[in-house]
Amino acid sequence: MSTKLSRDFYARETLLVARDLLGMHLIHAGPEGEQVGRIVETEAYKGPHDLAAHSSRGRTKRTEVMFGPPGHAYVYLIYGFWNCLNIVTAAHGTPHAVLLRGLEPVKGITTTSHGPGLLCRALHIDRGLNGADLLGDTLWLEKPTRYRPPKVGRATRIGVDYAGDWAKKPWRFFDKDSPYVSTVSAAVRKRALAPDQGGVRAKLARK
Repeated sequence: MSTKLSRDFYARETLLVARDLLGMHLIHAGPEGEQVGRIVETEAYKGPHDLAAHSSRGRTKRTEVMFGPPGHAYVYLIYGFWNCLNIVTAAHGTPHAVLLRGLEPVKGITTTSHGPGLLCRALHIDRGLNGADLLGDTLWLEKPTRYRPPKVGRATRIGVDYAGDWAKKPWRFFDKDSPYVSTVSAAVRKRALAPDQGGVRAKLARK
C-alpha cells in the first residue's frame, strides 16, 4: 500500500527533502481524474539568504505560503505562461521550498513532463492550487508500494545566474537513470523511450 508523505517529512532540512523526493509519486486528483508521476528532478531553494529564492525579496503576497507550515504547495507563474510547483519545506516561518523539475509518467499523463512548466501543464496544476495542503485529497505526494530507488545525481540549479555565488550551489537533484530529467537531450530521450529500447533506457539516460 502506498504511503502519503507526512508533515514531518517536509519539515526536515530542505536539501534532504529535495533529495528524498526523488522516486516519490506526485498525485493530482483533478479535472482529468487521478494523474500520477514519479519525481525524477528537484531543486532546493533556501531563502531568505539564498538570492535565487523568491523569498530573498522578503515576505510578500506572492511568497506568503513559503513562510507558512511545511507540506503545502507554492505555485507561481513564470514568463506569463508556465506554472511551477514547489513544495514548502523546513520549519514554519523558514521560507524554503523545493521546485519539482521533472516527472516520469505513471498514470493519466499524456503530454510531456520533463520540465517544471511542462509537468504542471501535464498534471493540470495551476495557481488555483497555490497553498494547497499536500496532506489533503486533491494534490499530494506518496511513497509508492513498488518504490524504485533513484540513482541520485547533483548539479547546480538552472536559470539562476543572477544569484551570484548562490547560483553555484549544487542544489539540483536528479535520477541519473531517468530520461525524463529536463537536461537530457531530445535525441537521447527519444531513443530511451522508443518501444524497442526498453532494455537500454537507463544506459542512454546517463549519457
